[in-house]
Amino acid sequence: MILFDATIYSARRKALMKALGKGVYLFPGATDQPFNYKGNTYPFRQDSSFLYYFGHPQPGLTGIIDADNGKSILVGDDAEIEDVVWMGPQLTMAERIHHIDADQHLPSADLSEWLRTKEVHYLPQYHADRLFYLAEVLGKSTDEIKTGHSHALVHAVIQQRSHKGAEEIEQMEHALHITHAIHSQISKSITPGKLEAHIRGVAEGVAFANQGRLAYQAICTVNGHTLHNNHYHRSLKHGDMLLCDIGAETMMGYAGDITRSYPVSPKFSPQQAEIYDLVLKAETECIKAVKPGVRYLDVHLQAAKIITEGLKAIGLMQGDADEAVAAGAHALFFPHGLGHMIGLDVHDMEGLGEDNVGYDATTKRSKQFGTAYLRLAKKLEPGFVLTVEPGIYFIPELIDLWEKEQKFKDFICYNKLAPYRNFTGIRIEDNVLVAENGPVVLGPEIPKQREEIEK
Repeated sequence: MILFDATIYSARRKALMKALGKGVYLFPGATDQPFNYKGNTYPFRQDSSFLYYFGHPQPGLTGIIDADNGKSILVGDDAEIEDVVWMGPQLTMAERIHHIDADQHLPSADLSEWLRTKEVHYLPQYHADRLFYLAEVLGKSTDEIKTGHSHALVHAVIQQRSHKGAEEIEQMEHALHITHAIHSQISKSITPGKLEAHIRGVAEGVAFANQGRLAYQAICTVNGHTLHNNHYHRSLKHGDMLLCDIGAETMMGYAGDITRSYPVSPKFSPQQAEIYDLVLKAETECIKAVKPGVRYLDVHLQAAKIITEGLKAIGLMQGDADEAVAAGAHALFFPHGLGHMIGLDVHDMEGLGEDNVGYDATTKRSKQFGTAYLRLAKKLEPGFVLTVEPGIYFIPELIDLWEKEQKFKDFICYNKLAPYRNFTGIRIEDNVLVAENGPVVLGPEIPKQREEIEK
């Protein structure tokens, strides 16, 4: 078991009490989830907000922050001998509260009665079993639980978790060191004839060997134009591009999220090199633009303009770049958002509502195809950690649809796209800390210059 110093958890809970004032804040931890029968479970992953305030990565625990009395309570039970036989010695509840500087512990069976007269606030739940759990301990229906979460608690937790402390940055750096090891080994493993599954297996093995795991289902594909491609059955061939969106998670739950695009042949083809350099230019320039007070929406639009101007130079787009971006023509080639918050979740706090995390009263989500998928758009603040991940993709079905409709025909040169129909896609991604003095790219340098990758 690895935890931060107990004072860190205590300070986090006190800060939440100060932000919200009165009431009881209930944080159900996660439970084991059956894979195909009760005794065979998925790998356990603790709820991130529970981890943030109560630290322990074990199932069967619940945290209470009692702002009315200024106390923190950990709910759970001591292990019985049967548990020890199967899982080994376990911490007692008294030891658990000591490790996180909580005030007391409460047996699970006593929770409902303890909550009976309290004003209880809780976050939206993404596991169905936690809906039933809250319904039981609060004496409500599951429909009431679904709609009864505290918006004030949601916003207070987002505000607090968005600003990463030094201990969190250290963990994210660790996640990126593991991710560096993964990409380093991947770059040595790419040869024609191997399956995508082999490369995915390398990633899993390196993460596990470094006492981590993957933070999300790895995207490791020669069909990089399919944005969330989780199939690994294709063989690598000369001339392919292999897009690897892979990040590690540390034992404490912090994530890395790095994308690199590799040629399967020893060198990039001229066509691949031209598109790759354009994506890299967009990523490099947008990283420079990550500063406090800047709307990430504007950084996204900067990426779109760079891509549009580059595609004009290649001959695939035409007309005024600003007008093309305003109309949304760039989204044929760049149909996703530039990035998202990252921390304890790879899409940090997305379980609390994507709009709650990435938008605010002054920055509303666009309805335009492509820009609508931007997960983070609001003004950046010191302590935010986010991804910068532009890409260029050639999606035959989307090209065919838009060409049939003659969509954005004043900006898109459809008659020049035939040589790119089988190009697939390229994405480059890094994790960036928003700091007062400018952007800080976290983690060790993972090669992304063409010459470095070919070498």
